[in-house]
Amino acid sequence: MTAVDKRHEFVLFFDVENGNPNGDPDAGNLPRIDAETGHGLVTDVCLKRKIRNYIELVKEDAEGYEIYVKEGAVLNAQHRRAYEALNIKPEKKKLPKDQEKAMELTRFMCQHFYDIRTFGAVMTTEVNCGQVRGPVQLNFARSIDPIVQQEITITRLAVTSEKDAERKDREMGRKHIIPYALYRVEGYVSAPLAQKTGFSTADLDLFWEALINMFDHDRSAARGKMASRKLFVFQHQSALGNAPAHKLFDCIEAVRKEKGKPPRAFMDYEIVANEEAIPAGVELIEML
Repeated sequence: MTAVDKRHEFVLFFDVENGNPNGDPDAGNLPRIDAETGHGLVTDVCLKRKIRNYIELVKEDAEGYEIYVKEGAVLNAQHRRAYEALNIKPEKKKLPKDQEKAMELTRFMCQHFYDIRTFGAVMTTEVNCGQVRGPVQLNFARSIDPIVQQEITITRLAVTSEKDAERKDREMGRKHIIPYALYRVEGYVSAPLAQKTGFSTADLDLFWEALINMFDHDRSAARGKMASRKLFVFQHQSALGNAPAHKLFDCIEAVRKEKGKPPRAFMDYEIVANEEAIPAGVELIEML
């Protein structure tokens, strides 16, 4: 496969309606929030989990598209596969002294696991397969406007045990939601790092597909209604790039149409792309 040879940046807008896009375990699972500004946050780890789940669903662990970080995975067992395939005896917490063999182990992991060659991985456990810097990185997502965290009380008719059945009062519970919020996340694709991990143009196309479709296969009552709304990709003409990323990000803006009215739908916003401000050598591609 052809490795990615051009630098990319991207901007994804997604929204949530009556749901919790990313609960904070340090705050009773309330939606994550910037305490100073009141804007909602979604971590990069949360978004990468949804991307991994989509890839696993679509590819079904096909050769070269296994997922390294998934529920129930034993990482040392994944590392041993590389040692066994290359007929190398593992040393506890150490890579082989032969540098070529050490590189072969890391290369094996990149070739077999999509998320390693995409996001990278630290594989320096008891069975050491080295470290990989991934070409694709995401920032935290941030809501366009401050969010309102709502705590909804719910009741349950069924009870847990026979002892509980003797009680006449119903069991109570709580849900934490945001009535509506539009989030923006920015990300990067490094061509030089893609060359090192073998991240290909086919992998990149699959990544764009995952960004667009990941919420459609991540439904739950807790997350409400979530959807990817807009995806803008900046493609440079060279591997090192033709403009600073921050200047490109400044060309995309979400504007609320009626500032005196709380936003309750994507239609309450206008997404503006200032194509005239995009420097020479960079192409703006609207994928969604």
